[in-house]
Amino acid sequence: MPKTDLTVPQAEARPSLPSNEAPVSALGILFALSFCHLLNDAIQGLIPAIYPLLKDSFKLNFTQIGLITLTFHIVGSVFQPLVGLYTDKYPKPYSLVCGMGVTLCGLILLALAPTYPVVLLAAGLVGLGSAVFHPESSRMARLASGGKHGFAQSLFQVGGNAGTALGPLLAAGIIVPHGQRHILWFSALALTGVILLSHVGRWSQRRLAETGGRSPRPDERREGVSAAKVALPLFILLLLMFSKFIYLASMTNYYTFYLMHRFGVSVQQSQVFLFLFLGAGAAGTLAGGPLGDRIGRKPVLWLSILGIAPFTLILPYANLLWTAVLSMFIGAIMSSAFPAILVYATELVPGKVGLIAGMFFGLAFGLAGIGSAVLGKLADATSIEFVVFACSFLPLIGLLTWFLPDLRKRDAE
Repeated sequence: MPKTDLTVPQAEARPSLPSNEAPVSALGILFALSFCHLLNDAIQGLIPAIYPLLKDSFKLNFTQIGLITLTFHIVGSVFQPLVGLYTDKYPKPYSLVCGMGVTLCGLILLALAPTYPVVLLAAGLVGLGSAVFHPESSRMARLASGGKHGFAQSLFQVGGNAGTALGPLLAAGIIVPHGQRHILWFSALALTGVILLSHVGRWSQRRLAETGGRSPRPDERREGVSAAKVALPLFILLLLMFSKFIYLASMTNYYTFYLMHRFGVSVQQSQVFLFLFLGAGAAGTLAGGPLGDRIGRKPVLWLSILGIAPFTLILPYANLLWTAVLSMFIGAIMSSAFPAILVYATELVPGKVGLIAGMFFGLAFGLAGIGSAVLGKLADATSIEFVVFACSFLPLIGLLTWFLPDLRKRDAE
């Protein structure tokens, strides 16, 4: 296949350990990164989980609620690809520690925020911390994968999904009953992350020393494809991301309001339902990567995007019990998509793991933020029930998966 500037220059290529000779310590690094992803996203998960509390404390409407998410996600969206591009060229072993430190500052400011603008500033700091964390930690996870890229990405991602699921549960048990200042208790999570990531930083520094200060390149199964052939698959992946994350924005940010408004449940009960949805998502994420390693990324994308359409279309008409059950099916199946999307994209553009991870994580943040703001405006203009109904058609975008090339067949040729 012809090479383009999308591939790694030969002068910079570095051999890596075969998958069956990956150092034992690398598995420990994967678990450390996954656990720190849990801590990072549990902190992030506190923000939407305390929306009902902030709405009452600062007398906010749904549009203002959406702007909090927009601020958090736009900061992450803008900075993540820039961080990924920079660390691909100039790896910084301790950048993850710095990112978690910024998240800690945002968390403390959120706990003490006296006004709505300060809440927006705190959300922006948490978003900036995540912008530093995600692309570099994803690059390190692939580096420690031993060639099992789908497994490594799923293990890394499941930590984030579990953290996102735990955020509402922790908020329901600690913050909602006792008030905004009890967010300070969660600074212990960020401090734990700083300690663990300092160990990861030392491991990364040793790897850099082994390669003369260059970023170690994980073994790539494929050479690059032409820019023209990359463009269409990447565009389709972006549309699949749009489908997935706009729908997730509707559930993560407004599912609690939907349950309270339609079924009359309490704030704490609604957080438990949100935990079930997000917890099912964590299980789906863990399965998605290894399944993609086994059967290919494209079949997983078919299942995870288009496969949930029957459940999302039925959800607006279900009673409370079936709403909970359907939401768990939706969370589990849909969440298996992101590891497959990310690994598929890194195989299309080999050698640019940080850039691709930053771009796709950033896109996820941006889509969720914009979606939250737009859906909040739509909810104010119509109703929460209409938002859930309108978003139920988004998984039909998964039909575009038909136009993605099967990379496993291409590799076999």
